[in-house]
Amino acid sequence: MPSIAIPLVMVVDDNADIRDAMAEMLKLAGYDVVCAENGQDALDQLRSGVRPCLVLLDLEMPVMGGLEFRKEQMHDPDLAGIPIAIYSARDKTDTLPASLRVEHHFQKPIDFGRLFDLVARYCDAPKQSGN
Repeated sequence: MPSIAIPLVMVVDDNADIRDAMAEMLKLAGYDVVCAENGQDALDQLRSGVRPCLVLLDLEMPVMGGLEFRKEQMHDPDLAGIPIAIYSARDKTDTLPASLRVEHHFQKPIDFGRLFDLVARYCDAPKQSGN
């Protein structure tokens, strides 16, 4: 019997509590999750072959923030097509440069209903048992 691939989502956030909470919520919704603590960590994982259907990206992080990550990602032809959704505690998401082609952004605290709708759109949400 062929195995069914579970959609993979990447959560990039320097705050371990937020990162872990988002990962747990996504796992409970039926997704596989990989986490990174900053943009450089995320790039390293992506360049090593990790291929999420969506990257959930915090804006402000040490080492490499979300905007720097996005610029690097867009310049790498192997990674440029991976969609991202940016979120931030500060209200900077409405002033993101158009050149970064960020279509989805959230402000913390995150509306998980909206977030799950977005993840399902990009990751073809798995069917929940009992539904």
